[in-house]
Amino acid sequence: MQKNNKRREALLYHAKPTPGKIQVVPTKKYATQRDLSLAYSPGVAEPCLEIAKDVNNVYKYTAKGNLVAVISNGTAVLGLGDIGPEASKPVMEGKGLLFKIFSDIDVFDIEVDTKDVDAFIETVKNIAPTFGGINLEDIKAPESFEIERRLVEELDIPIMHDDQHGTAIISSAALLNALELAGKEISQVKVVVSGAGSAALACANLYVALGVKPENVFMFDVNGLLTVCRDDLSELQKKYAKSCDPAPLSEMIKGADVFLGLSVGNILTPDMLLTMANDPIVFAMANPVPEIDYNVAINTREDIIMATGRSDYPNQVNNVLGFPYIFRGALDVRAKKINEAMKMAAVRALAKLAKTPVPEQVNIAYGEKKLVFGRDYIIPKPFDPRLISTVSPAVAKAAIESGVAQQEIQDWDKYADELQERLGSDNKLVKLLTNRAKTDPKRIVFAEADHLDVLKAAQIVYEEGIGQPILLGNNEIIQELKEEIGFEAEVPIIDPKSKEEDKRREKYAQYFWETRQRRGISLLDAQKWMRERNYFASMMINTGDADALVTGYSRSYPSVVKPVMQLIDKQQGVSRIATTNIMNTKRGPLFLSDTAINPNPSAEDLAKIALMTAKTVRMFGIEPVIAMISFSNFGSSSDESAVKVRQAVKFLHDNHPELIVDGEVQTDFALNPEMLKSKFPFSKLVNKKVNTLIFPNLDAANITYKMLKELDKVVSIGPIMLGLDKPVHIFQLGASVEEMVNMAAVAVVDAQEKSKKWTQNRKKNNK
Repeated sequence: MQKNNKRREALLYHAKPTPGKIQVVPTKKYATQRDLSLAYSPGVAEPCLEIAKDVNNVYKYTAKGNLVAVISNGTAVLGLGDIGPEASKPVMEGKGLLFKIFSDIDVFDIEVDTKDVDAFIETVKNIAPTFGGINLEDIKAPESFEIERRLVEELDIPIMHDDQHGTAIISSAALLNALELAGKEISQVKVVVSGAGSAALACANLYVALGVKPENVFMFDVNGLLTVCRDDLSELQKKYAKSCDPAPLSEMIKGADVFLGLSVGNILTPDMLLTMANDPIVFAMANPVPEIDYNVAINTREDIIMATGRSDYPNQVNNVLGFPYIFRGALDVRAKKINEAMKMAAVRALAKLAKTPVPEQVNIAYGEKKLVFGRDYIIPKPFDPRLISTVSPAVAKAAIESGVAQQEIQDWDKYADELQERLGSDNKLVKLLTNRAKTDPKRIVFAEADHLDVLKAAQIVYEEGIGQPILLGNNEIIQELKEEIGFEAEVPIIDPKSKEEDKRREKYAQYFWETRQRRGISLLDAQKWMRERNYFASMMINTGDADALVTGYSRSYPSVVKPVMQLIDKQQGVSRIATTNIMNTKRGPLFLSDTAINPNPSAEDLAKIALMTAKTVRMFGIEPVIAMISFSNFGSSSDESAVKVRQAVKFLHDNHPELIVDGEVQTDFALNPEMLKSKFPFSKLVNKKVNTLIFPNLDAANITYKMLKELDKVVSIGPIMLGLDKPVHIFQLGASVEEMVNMAAVAVVDAQEKSKKWTQNRKKNNK
C-alpha cells in the first residue's frame, strides 16, 4: 500500500496543478500595445537586422546566451533502459529544473525520436542555432560517444553528455582528495572498475588524464574482464582490454587501491574488500543499491575511504555538483566547446573547495557540528552555496586560457558576486530545513490529526524521516483516514477525551494547577481544560512526553495562541512573544516579522522582535541584514508610527552594534540597493542584501506576507513562534499540506536547538 501511495504521489506531483515541471515566462513588459509592438512587429525587426549584420548579436538581443537544450532519445533513461523519447520527457524536464535552481540557466527539453546516430546528429545540428549550449542526456553507449564526439567537432557551442562527464568530473575530484588522504601517488594506484558503460569509460578516461596509468585500470562488464580476446568490445572499451586471462573480479580486486562501481548492487563482497590494499578507496555508485552497502563496508574496513551515489551516506557523487556550474561558466564566456581543460578545471575546483572551511549554513543544513576535510568529507555537499562562485569561474578561466572562449570576463570578483546573486531564485531553504530536521528527528505532536490534510502532512513527515508523529484526535476517525491515504506505519494515536487517557489527563491537570495556582487557575479548571487537545498537547511538551507541537489548522490563530501562551513559558529574558514568516522569494529567503501576534508593538517591542528574529535567521545559517520598515525614510516624518521605528533602531545601534540593522526605511528602498545607495549613502544597509524586514505593526506585516504568498505564489514558512521556551508552532487556518510539513520541519529544528541549549546549560551548571 505504501509503495502504491508513493506512486500516486509521484504521478500527482507531475500532473497537478499544471502538467510538467518547467514553463516559459516573459522577461519583458507586455502590458501595453507599445510593449507588444516592441516585442513583436514592427519593433522586433530592428534586432533581427542587427543579428543579420553580425550573427554574434544574437547573444545581445535574445536569450540564446542563457539557454541550454537538454536532448535525449530515451535509449538509456535512469535505470529504466530504452523507454523511448516521450517516456524520457519527465527526466529531461527534471534536468531542466536542476539547471534553473542551481545555476539560473533556462532550458528547453528536446526529445528526439530516432536511434539512428546520423539522424540524431543532424537533428541536433539543425536546431543548434537556438541554443547557447547542449546537454546530451540518457543516450545509450556506444552511440552516445559517437554522437557527442561529432557534435563537439561540428558545432561551435558547448556540448556535454552529462551521464558520462558529470560522473567522471565529480568522482575525479573525490579521487584526488581520497588519494591525498591515503597518501598514495596517482600514477602508482591500481584501479578496478565494475561497469564498462559510458559513465565508467568517461571516469576511467579522466582518471588517466589525471595520472592513472591505463595499464593499471582493470575494467569489468557483465561478461567479465575486458580482454583483447573478446570480440564484443567497442573501440573505446578496447583501450582498457588486458591479455587473454579472464580473471574474475574477486581475483583482480586483490591489492587494488581503488574500486569504481558503476554497475549493479552488492557485487563487491566484504571478503573481496578485505583483499584490497591499505586505505582502500571505494566509489560504489550503483543506485539505489550500491556495489557494497556503506555500513557493511565501513564495518569491514576501518581504513576505507568510501563514496556512493546516495544522499544518506557521506561523500555523495552527485552530478548536480558539476553540470549546472560547468555550463554556467561555459555560457558566460560564450565557449565554443567544453574541452578537457574546462573539465579538469572543474575537477580541481571541486577538490579544492572540499578542503576549505565550510560555511555554517552548510553545517546546519546537513546537521554537522563542523564539516572538515577528511574520510567522510572528500567532496563538497550539493547545497554548498559556494559551488557556483567556485566552479563556474574556474571553468570560465580555463575556457579563456585554452582559447575556446569568445568573450572575456574583466572583473572576476564582480563576476563571482553576480553568480551568487543568481542563487536567490530558488527554494533551497526548504531542502536545507528538511535535511537538518532529518539529522535528528524529534517526537512531534499533530494536535488535529483527525483532519485529512493534517494527517497527510504527518504521513510525509514520517515517511521522509523529518520527525516522529504523535497523532491527537478521535482514534476511529484517524484510523479510517490512515487507511484511506495508505498511511500504514504504526505511530502513536492519542484521544485526549478518551477514558484511556484519564490517568494522564489527571497528571497533566495536577502539574498545570501546581505551576499556575497562584495565577488564578483552579484544579477544576485545569482538569476541564486537559480534555481540550491544545491544552493536552501543550502539557505533553511541558512534561517531556513529546518534543514539539504543531497545531492551528482548524481553528483561528487567536483561539490557538491562547492555550499555548497559558501553558508554555517564555524564554528567559523574553517579555513578549512574536512570529516571523520566511518567504522564499526570487531574490532569496526573506524573513518578515511580526506577522501574527502583536497588533501595535512599542519601540522597545520592535527592538526585541528584531533581536528574536535575528536569532532565528541565524538558526538557518544566514547572517541577518535587517531593515526596520516604515512609510518614512530616516526621519522624514514625525508621525508616531515612524518615530517608534526610529527609536527602536537607535536602541539597536546603541546596544547591539554588531547587528546589521537600519531604518526607518520604506520597503522599496530596503529591497533596492541602487535606490538606497543613491538617496541614503550613509545607511548601514548600503552594499548589503536585506533579508529581514521588521514591520511597525501587525497590519503591515500580515498583509505583506499574505499578499506575497497569493500574488507571487511565494512559498511561505510560518508563522514561526519567537520567544517561547518550548518548540510550539501554529499553522495558519486552513494551511496547505506543504505548509504544514515545512512548519513541522521548523518545529523539529527548533526542538534540536532548544535541546542543544539545554544540554549546554546543564554542562555549564555542573561545572
